[in-house]
Amino acid sequence: NILLLSQIKLPPMMEIITAEQLMEYLGDYILDAKPKEISEIQRLNYEQNMSDAMAILHKLQTGLDVNVKFTGVRVFEYTPECIVFDLLDIPLYHGWLVDPQVADIVKAVGNCSYNQLVEKIISCKQSDNSELVSEGFVAEQFLNNTATQLTYHGLCELTSAVQEGELCVFFRNNHFSTMTKYKGQLYLLVTDQGFLTEEKVVWESLHNVDGDGNFCDSEFHLRPPSDPETVYRGQQDQIDQDYLMALSLQQEQQNQEINWEQIPEGISDLELAKKLQEEEDRRASQYYQEQEQAAAQVQAVSAMVLGFISHVIFPTQQVQGAASPASARQSGSNERKRKEPREKEREKEKNSCVLL
Repeated sequence: NILLLSQIKLPPMMEIITAEQLMEYLGDYILDAKPKEISEIQRLNYEQNMSDAMAILHKLQTGLDVNVKFTGVRVFEYTPECIVFDLLDIPLYHGWLVDPQVADIVKAVGNCSYNQLVEKIISCKQSDNSELVSEGFVAEQFLNNTATQLTYHGLCELTSAVQEGELCVFFRNNHFSTMTKYKGQLYLLVTDQGFLTEEKVVWESLHNVDGDGNFCDSEFHLRPPSDPETVYRGQQDQIDQDYLMALSLQQEQQNQEINWEQIPEGISDLELAKKLQEEEDRRASQYYQEQEQAAAQVQAVSAMVLGFISHVIFPTQQVQGAASPASARQSGSNERKRKEPREKEREKEKNSCVLL
């Protein structure tokens, strides 16, 4: 990827390349990158390195064996695989460093590479020396606490060491990533299969050890992924998943009232969700009907109680009210007739004056 961004040019409109074709491109580039004006000793040394690199070039398809040291971001134990990076003039970095301010870890790790440190831990555990046993325990705790193979001290050192605009390789968790630096911030090239259709997602920021960076386009502008099918399900899909989970938990809490034996095997999530929703709607409707029936019963009981109270306390009014609708209307008209003279007297009182 670094060579594609800087040196190697693929034919136009090529979207897929086989591993064999890619190895041919790399081999041709190594041959063409041979320096011209060098001494005889340098030429022999370069040819030997090139021969060694060609011998391990096929390992690029499965992975290279590199062994980090915890003292610097560019410090690796020498292995034949490192020759490839030297010949291609590609910087190789890592961020798995020991904080120099933690003296006991510095002492326990020392100048060991990862493989050497693992062997040291095993040896210390088997030792009768309590000091060595303690040192091995500290070293083992360091490896366990930094299992992400990136420390904040290493991240700070990386930010300082990588040059602005530099294209380099970042090694972490047995993976090699293309890294660059833009306006003081480190970015990793996005190469996951899930982002294949995300044309605007090119870089991911490297600003913490947890791996939750921000996605950016080729101009380093923030571009969150837009395809929920290939990257994540998206916010709405997450809500749907949470809803299905809530329904599932609700079904368990209600003693699985659905007859699951009648549900055919191989049913899709959408069909299952519909069945769960139908059952939930049925329960909701039943609940509201029960509430309405309960409210109607309360109203009926209240009416009976009020009727009993009226019959006991106001027997005359109860008889009049229970006669018939017609008599009720007549009673109402009589009441209005009785009220009309009083209202006239009140109007006279309002319109009259008292002479003193």
